[in-house]
Amino acid sequence: MTVNSRLHNLDYLRGLAAASIMFYHFTTWSFGEYDADTLIRRIGIYGVAIFYVLSGLTLYHVYFKKLFITENIISFFKKRVLRIFPLLWLATLATIVLNRESPDATKLVLNLSGLFGLVAWDKYFAVGAWSIGNELVFYLLFPFLIIIARYSKKAFLLLSVLLLGVYTVFAFQILDPSVQLSMQWKNYVNPLNQAFLFVGGFAIGLFFENQRVSVLNGLLLIAAGFALFILYPASGDASQLVTDFARLSFSLSCFLICTGFYKIEFSKTNLITKILEITGKSSYSIYLLHPLVWGATGFILTRVGNHSIVVKQVMAVAITFMVSYFVYEKFEKYFMKLGSRKVSSD
Repeated sequence: MTVNSRLHNLDYLRGLAAASIMFYHFTTWSFGEYDADTLIRRIGIYGVAIFYVLSGLTLYHVYFKKLFITENIISFFKKRVLRIFPLLWLATLATIVLNRESPDATKLVLNLSGLFGLVAWDKYFAVGAWSIGNELVFYLLFPFLIIIARYSKKAFLLLSVLLLGVYTVFAFQILDPSVQLSMQWKNYVNPLNQAFLFVGGFAIGLFFENQRVSVLNGLLLIAAGFALFILYPASGDASQLVTDFARLSFSLSCFLICTGFYKIEFSKTNLITKILEITGKSSYSIYLLHPLVWGATGFILTRVGNHSIVVKQVMAVAITFMVSYFVYEKFEKYFMKLGSRKVSSD
C-alpha cells in the first residue's frame, strides 16, 4: 500500500465527517436538538473528534521523516498558516457581517490571530471555529511530538498516557453528566480536553505505518468502530456522550474507524470514491461555510415567501457542496500553492 492511497482513504473519511456534521447542523437547526441515543446527535459530537484523529495521522505521514531541523519547522508553520487562516478569516468576517454584529475588538483580534485557541477557546464568531482554535494549539504541540517520538517511542507513549490521563480527568471530573453540555461548553472545548485525540492519530501512524492489515481486517475495524458508536448505551443530554466511560468508548470507536480507513486500500476508482475524494478535499470549506449557506438560504427563501423546511435543507445542502468545492478550487488551493512557493523560495 502506498502512502498516497492511505491519504486518499483518509480524505474519504474526512469528507464523510464534514458532510455528517453539516447534516447534523441542518437537522438540529430545523427540528431542535436530538437525544444522545440518536445517531445524528452522536455524529454532532464525534464528527469533530474524527477530524482531530485524522489531523494527527495525516501530519505524521507528511512531516515525521523531515520535520527535525529548524528550517523545516519554520516551513511547517508557514504552510499551516496559509492553509488555515485565509478561510478562517473569511468565515469569521462573513459571520460578523451576516449577523450584523459589533464585535468586541479584543475578541476580534484573538480570532483573526488564532490566539483564541490558547487563551479564549470559547470566544469565537464562526460556528465550529472553536475546533480550528484547538487545531492551531495542536500545531504548536506537533513539532515536540516528532522530537519526542524520534528520540524514544517509550517517551512518546509516556506522553500519550499523560494526555490520556488529562482526557480522563475531563471525562470523569471536570465535565458533569448531570449538567447540560451547553452549560459547560467552555470546559468541553478546552484544547486540553481534545489533545489526546490528535496525539492518538499521530500514534496510529507511528505504530501502525508498517503493519500490514488485510482488507477484511480493515473492514472489521471499521465495522467494530461503527457498532460501538451506534450501540453504546447513552441517552439524555449530549453531556452523556462526553463524560464517564461513554467518552472513552466513543473515542475508541473513532480510533477504530480511523485505523480501518487508514489501513484498508480502495483498489478501484469509481463514482462513489470520486465523490468522496471531492468532498474530502472540500471538507474544510464545508465545515466552516455550511452555517453561512444555511443563513443565506433562509434569508432568500423568506424573501420569496417559501417557508418549507425541506426546500431549505435541500437547497442548503446543494449550495454548500457547490460553494465549498468552488472555494476549495479558487481560494484554498491558491493559498496552499502560495505556501508551497514561499517554502520553496526560502
